[in-house]
Amino acid sequence: MASKLLRRFRPSTFREQRGPGPPEEPPEVAELVDDTDGLSVRLSGTLSLSEDSLGSEESDGTDSRCIEDLNSHSLLTQQLREMWASTQDHSLPIRLTFEVTEANVVKDVHTKYVMYTIYLLHSGQYDPSPTYITCRYSDLERLRKSLRSRYPDEMSSVSFPHKRLRKNFTAETIAKRSRAFEQFLCYVSSVPTLRQSPEFLGFFYLRDMQKAQHLTCTGLYQLALPLWMNCWRLQEKLCPLGPSTHRLLVLAGLVVCHQELDSLADAQAFSERALVLFRDAQDQNVPLLVAFLQVHIQLSWRVGVDKRSSEAALQRLQEAGHATHNALTLKEILLRETKQMAT
Repeated sequence: MASKLLRRFRPSTFREQRGPGPPEEPPEVAELVDDTDGLSVRLSGTLSLSEDSLGSEESDGTDSRCIEDLNSHSLLTQQLREMWASTQDHSLPIRLTFEVTEANVVKDVHTKYVMYTIYLLHSGQYDPSPTYITCRYSDLERLRKSLRSRYPDEMSSVSFPHKRLRKNFTAETIAKRSRAFEQFLCYVSSVPTLRQSPEFLGFFYLRDMQKAQHLTCTGLYQLALPLWMNCWRLQEKLCPLGPSTHRLLVLAGLVVCHQELDSLADAQAFSERALVLFRDAQDQNVPLLVAFLQVHIQLSWRVGVDKRSSEAALQRLQEAGHATHNALTLKEILLRETKQMAT
């Protein structure tokens, strides 16, 4: 849980940001209240603060007292507590747990900010493939604003830690914000409308998709592969079951990178997963399907797997009048589609 501090420090390693966002709204007034029964049990883990967070120029010497008092505070606001109580009547079990495990103070030439590492875990069971994102306060604030703009009813009672003019880098502020972020994301993920929204899904993996696409299309496959894998794990946890353009593009990236790195068995396996998604699709992206079928046939032949079903599917597309010769490759479609997604 974010209110438990691991007494060790890690250096700041993150040096990137998502760019300036829209002008900030006036801070909301939110009173700190005690934790609700049963809610804190869902959230476990530790928060590791970087050394800078305890040595900020904004510290006034109260950090040691703040650390001792962290367990007696929670940033769960009264509005959010009431909304949690109302959702229990709807039988919406939380299947994901969000845990802030690191908070690193990053100093750039012109700015200073805290970069939070947030892990996504399946709750109530062992998760063999945990995944994570890194983000700033401003990133989460923009997510809240976009959700509130599009889903005013679902977000009407949800509060958020307000901006502060001072003490943004103290251990107390960072720990309280971390706990609030966990509560906020757990609530959003428990409401189907919010969890399936493009704003929520895009917040978690869209930036990494674009970075991975750029690395893949410039030939840096070794660097792109971990990003594609993290995107895939995020989508497996967050996305509704079934095909989607984003899921297929991530699978395309995984196939291309594994193929270029001579991990042919892995490339074939991911191409097969894409074809399984296509079987459930009502509206098929035919050029992307053709590219997946062609690469699946090639990879299956090379690793000694039966390819006749893909050959038959490609033949049916050809007989239906779709162009299958001189079609775009998976890498070419990946470049085109991901650029369109970013616009």
